[in-house]
Amino acid sequence: MNDKYTPPKIWKYNEGNGGKFANINRPTAGARTQKVLPQGENPFQLYSLGTPNGVKVTIMLEELLEAGIKEAEYDAFLIKISEGEQFSSGFVEINPNSKIPALVDKNNGHPLYVFESGSILVYLAEKFGMFLPKDPIQKVQVMNWLFWQMGSAPFLGGGFGHFYSYAPEKFEYPIDRFAMETKRQLDVLDKELAKRPYIAGNEYSIADMAIFPWYGMLVKGKLYEAGEFLSVHEYKNVIRWADQLLKRKAVERGRMVNRSWGAESEQVRERHSAKDFEGKGLKDV
Repeated sequence: MNDKYTPPKIWKYNEGNGGKFANINRPTAGARTQKVLPQGENPFQLYSLGTPNGVKVTIMLEELLEAGIKEAEYDAFLIKISEGEQFSSGFVEINPNSKIPALVDKNNGHPLYVFESGSILVYLAEKFGMFLPKDPIQKVQVMNWLFWQMGSAPFLGGGFGHFYSYAPEKFEYPIDRFAMETKRQLDVLDKELAKRPYIAGNEYSIADMAIFPWYGMLVKGKLYEAGEFLSVHEYKNVIRWADQLLKRKAVERGRMVNRSWGAESEQVRERHSAKDFEGKGLKDV
């Protein structure tokens, strides 16, 4: 395995290619099983998992509810990605890319499917007029940072996270390459957050909600257990910002929705109303 690898002339799929997700990874799209997704009574139906991309959306929905917008009530159903539930026919109908999160707006009997976490954040922000500035100059800044996250996080997750935590063997080159890029990204955030309280300006926005579950949790030592390895203590401004968001009640609730690990008191595997949070809480808040 450690001999020098020479790529073949034509790549071929190796079903037993190792790694944590080898049982579900394939080079093809589409449904693999027939399954109708469950539905609740609320206006929005969310199918997700409490990973960073899923947490972005649950934070947004909980922030809307915290702001008194009852029309943002939602049902959240757990999608077990390690078991391939994102490849069911019901999920693929909503998101042909088979990635969480996926959202259905019942839309008065005319369901609207929304997928990709950034798209969901923008959709909800525009629908309810919250967390996205109406001023065009300020809005551009929020969109800049939202798209920065969408383009940057794959280097952190699929790059560093994969080779550092999930790859069946550890190799210096990919870990070194993606660790360097992750630290560069943290430095970008740290320098910007030295200038203002939130990433896109003086107001909390969907850009913060998108970036926080990845980079905020990383500097708080909650992602890939890589805090010491990446010397995250160096990024004082990112830590200050993350601590600020961790104090928000909606952020705490959003982090618990569709969470399927840790203590039972920290999990809200399915969410249908505010009552689901009774007796629950995160120990790190």
